[in-house]
Amino acid sequence: MKRKLVLENGMEFIGEGFGSDQFTVGEVVFTTGMTGYQETMSDPSFHKQIIVFTYPLIGNYGINPSDFESLNPFVGGVVVHEFAHTESHWQSQMNIDYFLKKQNIPGLSGIDTRALVKMIRTKGSMKGKFCDLSEDTAQVAQKLQNTILEHHVPEVSTPRAYSAPGEGYRIVLIDYGMKKSILKELCLRKCDVVVVPYNTNARSILELNPDGIMLSNGPGDPQELNDSIEIIKQISGKVPIFGICLGHQLFAIAHGAKTYKMLFGHRGANHPVKELKTNRVHITSQNHGYAVEEDSLKNTPLEITHRALNDGTIEGLCHKENYAFTVQYHPESSPGPNDNEYLFNQFMNLIRDFKNTH
Repeated sequence: MKRKLVLENGMEFIGEGFGSDQFTVGEVVFTTGMTGYQETMSDPSFHKQIIVFTYPLIGNYGINPSDFESLNPFVGGVVVHEFAHTESHWQSQMNIDYFLKKQNIPGLSGIDTRALVKMIRTKGSMKGKFCDLSEDTAQVAQKLQNTILEHHVPEVSTPRAYSAPGEGYRIVLIDYGMKKSILKELCLRKCDVVVVPYNTNARSILELNPDGIMLSNGPGDPQELNDSIEIIKQISGKVPIFGICLGHQLFAIAHGAKTYKMLFGHRGANHPVKELKTNRVHITSQNHGYAVEEDSLKNTPLEITHRALNDGTIEGLCHKENYAFTVQYHPESSPGPNDNEYLFNQFMNLIRDFKNTH
């Protein structure tokens, strides 16, 4: 069945519909990963976003239970050049079309995804909507221009606290849209993890007697989360902190920095990042549309630790006095090599040093 994707600038892309028949509105973004489409579609950071896959064939190894990053995908839609009707993997339980139908996520195939991605790279990410061919493109574009996408984190964060017991350090993990892999990495290190909602107040967090606090990844504009920023201010310096992606941005704002919306962001599993202390380059998995503004760091206690090699943007920070560090990318993801798992070990070592000196 034919359907089209209309962008807020009035452009339309007509192709074959698959997945759900529900027509959603979302921010149209692209990802450069050649594999990992299931992890991408189930990443809560893609909340209310329509993902354009740059790799031309998606779905060839199907869908399996072990690769989900969340039980309930929040992605707004999927755009591919071609999807595999028949999957080829011994662990697969369904094809991508059936999965999207089951999750009520619309898809579009058979369009020139290269042309769409080039437009986003030039014009920037923009809002879009899946439509019937009969809908008036100009009217849809006008409505999109007046549409505001918000309430990202409240819709993806856990509604109540829960625990993953362990024998090691107690970690309070603040869930802004946490990927399952973050919890997995902490459990591999035998941590006693308590996952709490994004709006849990500082007193309640500290009453859990954490040895360390993690600020998770998540979707949306960090500057909308004023209460979360205030909570981070109150817990900073009390115990070691490790922030990832949105958590990195919120930590930066809480200490006086600013963030800005990037033209088209970083999304994919092949982004090179340089660790400034060692000059080592790591291949990283990334998913963010905002970044920390470098000039805003001048009068803050924060120091840059990592940079993106493609565009020079900030990919890591550390606090000059407190026991805290953050990264913009996703160290729990393995884009081939396990380059970035060392950051979880670094967090464990930071907690040990803090306990030895306090």
